[in-house]
Amino acid sequence: MRPPPVTVLSLIVAAEATALLAAAGWYAIQLITGAPVLSFWGAVFTLALLLSFSAWLYAVAYFLFRGFRWPRAGALVAQLFVLTIGFPTLTGGYIAAGFAMLVPAVIAVVLLFNKRVISFASRAGGAPPAL
Repeated sequence: MRPPPVTVLSLIVAAEATALLAAAGWYAIQLITGAPVLSFWGAVFTLALLLSFSAWLYAVAYFLFRGFRWPRAGALVAQLFVLTIGFPTLTGGYIAAGFAMLVPAVIAVVLLFNKRVISFASRAGGAPPAL
């Protein structure tokens, strides 16, 4: 039986992946419409990074929801990146955007260390849960 914190955590990570995908879409539209950039290929590389990070976060959310062990580390790293960006955003005067990043990231970090999440997300590869 899947504990509710696992579902909430997976939804938070999937929402972050969706936000990255939306940012990539906006970035692609800006690139296509001819927004000024310093380096075209640098902008294409940035777009590829946004798309690949979004796909990675979707994979983390999916496999965390299924109970695998490895996505916990990936989710923690993603939340640390979000906290690293969210705090300066908040203190830089963009209050709504800062809180939109910080609140889910803090909730996700707390849930990552919840004992029900840890015990559920203990599956390694194709083996049954270890605990």
